[in-house]
Amino acid sequence: MPTILHVAQSSEGGVATFVADLAGAQRAAGHRVAVACVPDSRLAHAAARAGADVIAWQAVGAPGRTVPAEVAAVTRIVRTVRPDLVHLHSSKAGLAGRLALRGHLPTVFQPHAWSFFATGPGPLYRATVRWERLAARWAHQVVCVSEAERADGEAAGVRARCTVVPNGVDLDHYRAAPVAERRAARARLGLDARTPLAVCIGRLHRQKGQDVLLEAWPGIARTVPDARLALVGDGPARDRLRQRATADVLFAGDVADPRDWYLAADLVVLPSRWEGMALAPLEAMACACPVVVSDVPGAREALPAGHAATNLVPPEDPAALAGAVAALLSDREACRTLGGQARTHVCARHGFGRVVDDIRGVYREAHRVWRTAAR
Repeated sequence: MPTILHVAQSSEGGVATFVADLAGAQRAAGHRVAVACVPDSRLAHAAARAGADVIAWQAVGAPGRTVPAEVAAVTRIVRTVRPDLVHLHSSKAGLAGRLALRGHLPTVFQPHAWSFFATGPGPLYRATVRWERLAARWAHQVVCVSEAERADGEAAGVRARCTVVPNGVDLDHYRAAPVAERRAARARLGLDARTPLAVCIGRLHRQKGQDVLLEAWPGIARTVPDARLALVGDGPARDRLRQRATADVLFAGDVADPRDWYLAADLVVLPSRWEGMALAPLEAMACACPVVVSDVPGAREALPAGHAATNLVPPEDPAALAGAVAALLSDREACRTLGGQARTHVCARHGFGRVVDDIRGVYREAHRVWRTAAR
């Protein structure tokens, strides 16, 4: 069986979940799998539990003076592992990995949202776009998690051999639950069963838009006076968000398994500024919890047919977000109905088994392209 090396600097949140789940599925299929990531991170621990060989890769998120050392470290890791294929996840691994490999091994790059969306307009944006255009030649396959993400890359001039593989979730773990189990989840979390509850699960970071949600929350609370908001996750924006929060906002911190929060929630909200296709809304819908999300790449594609009118809002629009969240939180029966429809949709289109099968096909194509180029 081929040896697969995954490289990821993004070792928390959705990327960590994706890489660990994929590594586990590949190990179960008989592959030798190595994961190079930030040591003592969520990904490091989850990949080890999945049976992968975990290799410390000291890397930081932002580009800068650390890049030469990070490239050299990837080169050493590749020489040690001797993989048959390398799968690079997110922008820093995509940068260091493609510079280290330069197409000499079958290489798959998965941006998990294009890096240039994180920069804002200006010189850094232009430099990042130029890099992605250049580095596309060193990826034998690029995996986008939504058609919108693929289209955004093309619009920026990134000419890559691209395959769209929509994100998926573990449908056995993230599943619908009866009322008694949902009440038990609230009890474990110390929450009253009668309180209308909105939950936002994600890294506390500008990307995820929790600041937009906090700006919208007073308007939501005026419409649904007894409602509460829980922010589940940790990250660099934590202190700044705490300063803006009102007393009815709970900071739950990072959790290893968010399933109880999905079961406890009446509604999951993710007002991101950019995404490829976020995992949290898919996990929530798999638990039969409806979502309100901002209209960024992947969001519209992830929703069931007919849900966009009520569950999709423009990004960075607190008034629209407040209106959508308040309308649903004030009608818990509508939440239950939409949640059931969401579960059916995710089961039909976003099971993780489909992701594993599609990635297997991506690897075959990457090997074919690599062999052809090597002749």
